[in-house]
Amino acid sequence: MRGRPDSDAGSVFLGYARVSTQGQALDQQRAALVAAGCVRIFEEKASGAHRDRPELARMLDHLRAGDVVTIARLDRLARSTADLLAIAEQIRTAGAGLRSLAEPWADTTTPAGRMVMTVFAGIADFERSLIVERTSAGRIAAKARGVRFGPSPALSAEQIAHARQLIRDEEKPVAEVARIVGVHRATLYRALDRKKAGT
Repeated sequence: MRGRPDSDAGSVFLGYARVSTQGQALDQQRAALVAAGCVRIFEEKASGAHRDRPELARMLDHLRAGDVVTIARLDRLARSTADLLAIAEQIRTAGAGLRSLAEPWADTTTPAGRMVMTVFAGIADFERSLIVERTSAGRIAAKARGVRFGPSPALSAEQIAHARQLIRDEEKPVAEVARIVGVHRATLYRALDRKKAGT
């Protein structure tokens, strides 16, 4: 792990330390962050899978332009590449930097670190586009096989036929028929209109 670089003179270093369970200790991360020059450390005992991390939110709210968020390892900050990029973007928007002591390439206070994050963002965007493309192709293939998407119809074809018979042959009011088949009157009207249109 590296200490505080000379080029960062004047920056305020804020540390973030996290362990996953109450039984784990923060001592090692805390010592590394203090040695790296952090003047304040936000500490959390919470799983990285939890979205609700109040100390992380407090640190991000505390950020000022020129600050540098320092972490012992990237997995202490984020639970996935997408999560890391989202947090890094919040830090960047605040005018602050991010650096990891265990991964010196993840240092947005340097041009090389910013370039790496840009590459990560590009890869994540590419992965998202592939997922969207595969999902779209899957839906098209499923529709070709007759799979229907969306919520199930409120009324079956038999119920609609029965409702139509009650209205036409027994001259029952639509509101009464809707109560009989167990739906709102507007739902019955829509079902009858769709059936009439052949959809």
